[in-house]
Amino acid sequence: MLVRSTTKYARISPKKARDVAREIQGLAVSDALDALTYTPKKSAQLIGKTLKSAIANAENNHELSADELIVKEAVIGEGPTLKRFKPRARGSAGAIRKRTSHIFITLTDEFEPAEEKQRSGKPKKRDTIKSLFGPAAQSAPVVELAEEEAPAAEVPAEEEVVEAEAPAEESEETKESAE
Repeated sequence: MLVRSTTKYARISPKKARDVAREIQGLAVSDALDALTYTPKKSAQLIGKTLKSAIANAENNHELSADELIVKEAVIGEGPTLKRFKPRARGSAGAIRKRTSHIFITLTDEFEPAEEKQRSGKPKKRDTIKSLFGPAAQSAPVVELAEEEAPAAEVPAEEEVVEAEAPAEESEETKESAE
C-alpha cells in the first residue's frame, strides 16, 4: 500500500533539497531517518519532518508497521518564487529570487527491487562517436582496404617518382638554353 505525505511552500531551493532527497530513496524508513538526522543541511530537517509525517500517516490511517516501510519516492517540486530587488550602483536594481519547494514523500510496504532506467531511443553523442571510431569499427575496414590498395599503391608511387624527375631535367635544359 502506498502512503503519501507532502510539505508545501518549504523555504528552500528545490535544487538544494533534491540532493538530500536522492539519498533516501529506496531505503528502509529507519535507515532514512538515521541518514537525515546526521545530514548537516537545512533540507534534511525539512525532509525529515515530511518523512515522519508519512510514517505517522501509515501507522494511524492505514494501520501499517513502521518497521516494514520503505521510501519509494522522495520528490522535490518547485513552488512559487518570491521576487525581491536589491539596489545596485547608479540607480539600477538586482533581482533576488527566493525559491520555495514542495516536498512529496511516498512510502510503501511492498519490497520492490530497484529498476534500471530505460534508455531513450536517441543515442548520446559519445555513444555515436564510439560506434564510428571504436576499436571494432576500425579493425575490419582497415584490413580490407590495406589488402586491396597495397598492390595499387606501389605502381603509382613509381610513376610519380619518374614524373617528378622528368620536369627537373627539363628545367635544367631550359636553363641551359636560356644561357
